[in-house]
Amino acid sequence: MSGESHDPEHPLFARVYDPVMALPERFLLADHRAHLAEGLSGLVLDIGSGTGAMFPHYPATPEVTVHAVEPDPHMRRQAAERADRLPLDPAVVDAGVEDLPYPENSVDAAVAVFVFCTVPEFGAALDELARVLRPGGELRFLEHVRGRGRVGSVHDALAPAWYHAAGGCNLNRETGAVLAADERFDLFEYTRFESGLSGLLPLVRGRLERRGGAALLG
Repeated sequence: MSGESHDPEHPLFARVYDPVMALPERFLLADHRAHLAEGLSGLVLDIGSGTGAMFPHYPATPEVTVHAVEPDPHMRRQAAERADRLPLDPAVVDAGVEDLPYPENSVDAAVAVFVFCTVPEFGAALDELARVLRPGGELRFLEHVRGRGRVGSVHDALAPAWYHAAGGCNLNRETGAVLAADERFDLFEYTRFESGLSGLLPLVRGRLERRGGAALLG
């Protein structure tokens, strides 16, 4: 649900994103974001950073360099304004996850929160992350996914309207299964949340580690 979509500019969506997400961020997502940021070091890409909701959770230490990668200029502007209010000093980068301006094996970690639901070319996005992450580098993610049973059927029915209303977000994408099955990564953590506040919109949170070997690229 970040700015990643076919059209990278969504001025209305960018303007209402933080107000709409204020309660979920406070009561549901803050703990997930803190978990994803724990123990990071080196060059970290905040993929589809949106308005910078991850920024307060990254450690503001010399051991961590954060690059916030976001294609939507309206989201980038809000992210830069948020960064100005925090001790963190991220570089805000104009790019999409399918075309990352980084050399091979140059990134220590990538963090993606509600990004793969909106990426137009899921396979190309994973190819790019596998390319830029060093062997042993981590991809940490939090994504909403299609529900099971009746909830999944409701997601399927709502998906077309949701796509247009939510900046290109695919409500019923099986994101977690695709990430967990990618052979270029080892799966070290994978948890599905679908009770309480996550009952109507299940979440998956995980951590992948990039395998070594040039043969695994592409």
